[in-house]
Amino acid sequence: MQIRETSADDLPAVMRLQEAAFGQAEEAELTRAILADPTAAPTLSLLAQDDGKVLGHVLFSRVRLTGPASDCAAAILAPLAVLPEAQGRGVGGRLIEAGLARLRERGVALVFVLGDPAFYNRFGFQAAGRQGLAAPYPIPEEHAEAWRVQALNGVVLGRLRGSVICGDSLMRPELWRE
Repeated sequence: MQIRETSADDLPAVMRLQEAAFGQAEEAELTRAILADPTAAPTLSLLAQDDGKVLGHVLFSRVRLTGPASDCAAAILAPLAVLPEAQGRGVGGRLIEAGLARLRERGVALVFVLGDPAFYNRFGFQAAGRQGLAAPYPIPEEHAEAWRVQALNGVVLGRLRGSVICGDSLMRPELWRE
């Protein structure tokens, strides 16, 4: 399996993958919107392929923090998609690990995600709310643990406080109701 950064030519394949992975077009349209959103730039868009077949895609986009941590370089992982027939084979994990490594090289200090705690714990993500880092919109209490963060480049969690502000394409309240 090869993992590489996407190009504009990959957008149709990414859209098809997103629709197949989620069974609807909503995530594909969100991906398109994030990639076109100047307030979400820079983005990191990675594609996993095997013998030319697209198996998975992950997108990271820039976020800002409010408060004392406002100068901290940060990103959010959204969305992550793997073809249904390739799920459970480590494709998503490889995409996440490759993305985190590239973000670390680029000097990103924090990476956020809203997703399954059991899945994201495997990659070093922790409950962000417990660290004093709030989501852009309130998350229902029963899903509060789904708001995750990982520190890169020596950042010590617990010392930073603030709320995340995503690019405009992700700043829609309905996206935050896990």
